[in-house]
Amino acid sequence: MLNWLDGDLDFELDGTNRRVTGAFWRAEAAQPNSPMVLMGHGASGDRYQAPIPHLAKRFTQESGFSVLAIDGPVHGLRQVGPGGREALAGEMQKPGFIENMVIDWLDVYRAIVAETGLGQGPLGYFGLSMGTIFGLPLLASKLEFTAATIGLAGTTKVGAPLAQDLLSAAHQVTHPILFLMQLEDELFDRDGYLLLFDGLASEDKRLHANPGLHPEIPAEEIAHTYDFLHAHLSGTATRRIVNPLAE
Repeated sequence: MLNWLDGDLDFELDGTNRRVTGAFWRAEAAQPNSPMVLMGHGASGDRYQAPIPHLAKRFTQESGFSVLAIDGPVHGLRQVGPGGREALAGEMQKPGFIENMVIDWLDVYRAIVAETGLGQGPLGYFGLSMGTIFGLPLLASKLEFTAATIGLAGTTKVGAPLAQDLLSAAHQVTHPILFLMQLEDELFDRDGYLLLFDGLASEDKRLHANPGLHPEIPAEEIAHTYDFLHAHLSGTATRRIVNPLAE
């Protein structure tokens, strides 16, 4: 059972393997079959890391979707030691650290559905950097996702130890994907980005590459993320070539 910590926003759950903490934004008009978006954060943040609250506000107020975010394994209300990337480095040495986070997600999602009745409609995902490292295996899990925005991750440099896990998960992802890339990323290089993008089995996958370092995602990409997920989860997405330049 969920234990609500701050009204009906923050919660904790005694999950299958460990305590899980997160936040749940409910749309006033949400029905059981209304869409829901799950959101993962980066290694330096928590469930409230930007742009999660911004997107949550837009989805709940403009789309009528609910939004669910949870803290990483050593982040937020689950912080271990200094938290952030330093604590994550230690967590990554533990066997099954990715699988345990997927279990956390499944535990919380099922608890939210059971307690609120929401989340039985189309399901989306947003998560960059660490949100992709944990998000890709979640997207490849038993949950049926409709669309996702991921990125800021690859199979080289920082991602090299996880390359096989990431590619194995990517090969199982077949729904539409918006993939965000930073061209001067100091943590993941271009080759690693493209290997991961190419590994996605989705027929509808779009790569948006922008200049800048790892955290310098342009604001318009967050706006595009909203439009992309809203269209796919609401069933209004179309994909067609208009006035092709060559035939």
